[in-house]
Amino acid sequence: MSEEITGKKSSVILGIGSYVPEKILGNVELSQKVETSDEWIYSRTGISERRIASDKQSTSDLACLAAKKAIQNAGIGVEQIDLVIVATITPDMSFPSTACLLQHKLGLNQVACFDLEAACSGFLYSLDVADSMLSSGRYKCALVIGAEKMSSIMDWEDRTTCVLFGDGAGAAVLSSGGEGPELLGFRSGADGSNPTLLHQPAGGSLKPASPNTIREREHFLKMNGREIFKSAVRVMEKATRELLADHSLDLADISHVIPHQANVRIFESMAQRLEIPMEKFFCNLDRHGNTSAASIPLALDEAMRTGLFKTGEFAVLVAFGAGLTWSATLVRF
Repeated sequence: MSEEITGKKSSVILGIGSYVPEKILGNVELSQKVETSDEWIYSRTGISERRIASDKQSTSDLACLAAKKAIQNAGIGVEQIDLVIVATITPDMSFPSTACLLQHKLGLNQVACFDLEAACSGFLYSLDVADSMLSSGRYKCALVIGAEKMSSIMDWEDRTTCVLFGDGAGAAVLSSGGEGPELLGFRSGADGSNPTLLHQPAGGSLKPASPNTIREREHFLKMNGREIFKSAVRVMEKATRELLADHSLDLADISHVIPHQANVRIFESMAQRLEIPMEKFFCNLDRHGNTSAASIPLALDEAMRTGLFKTGEFAVLVAFGAGLTWSATLVRF
């Protein structure tokens, strides 16, 4: 059992679910809006298309649809959930939290709800937090969601960013008991020394909304792609190695890697540096783009539905995000 590795009883994933909007925005269509091409995007990123939410859909709407699937797959009633965590950088509004809005939409009891912001690492950070709260014995069943409407903060005139991102949500139901994939351990970290590598300059207390911030397009996502790439590979490798060392495992013991779906070149660089075959890296980036905090739960749900994992196999979920943040989770199926 999990105690053999961790020294404590691990949380398990009772069920998982995901949702992506109906609208597909392919590279060819996108090239009609901004100066780019299908070949330029795909050769540099591995992305062919992404999903775009409608004007009437909010992040909590996406989260709700993913959550309902996860709850159904978990085979539990909503009344059994006593904790809700939503990882997002595109909340419905600054406050109240998207988690509180989701609580109402799901018809949950007045259970603890909050948002967690760690950008693309947010879902794994949330798993870590939820696992700790379940381990305390004060909570029994947690709903953890990564949900993003990235299209709402895209500058559709900036081809260096708008081609990369998409919308979607993924959710997992965790329990301190039961049957399912075990969350064996976590490694999370951050480096806030260079926040402008990936940020949204305006809209917060540092630079409140004003006619000038709107005119300067400072409410859109801004990114230094070259530096983010280098940092991402470095911190994801670091987190993976440290996580396995924590559990006395070798890289050869890992059957699958579910990385944050940002750029296929990052996967290739990680595979080379870790000496793990690319065949072990799960990728659905080509169909969804970078969905930030939704990226890993979307990928994990798809991988589980296709029967990718065999009983007893180890997988590493690993992500990086704005901050810079990073996180890795060890799962045994």
